[in-house]
Amino acid sequence: MTTATLDITLSDRAAKRIARILSKEADGTALRISVSGGGCSGFQYGFDLDTARNPDDLVLEKNGATVLIDSVSIPFMEGSEIDFADDLIGQSFQIKNPLASSSCGCGTSFAI
Repeated sequence: MTTATLDITLSDRAAKRIARILSKEADGTALRISVSGGGCSGFQYGFDLDTARNPDDLVLEKNGATVLIDSVSIPFMEGSEIDFADDLIGQSFQIKNPLASSSCGCGTSFAI
């Protein structure tokens, strides 16, 4: 697969961090990113390690990193960039989502 399918992209920083995490896991493990109802803004992102790939998953691969996004979450993430931040506040994966009209301070929930 590509890193820009449905305009969902994976930054070099995120790919590097994901590849480092996955290198310590069993072969075939990927980072699954999902969107579900909840959080302080209405929707929230979930980040889990997963060895199961569903036929309708979007698979992003870049520099040794593999990300899975389920078909229900894709429409909520179109146009997004998956990034990794390492700053004074701490380290975290961040979704830069152009569809989000607002988000919470922690960056894990958003509204459309």
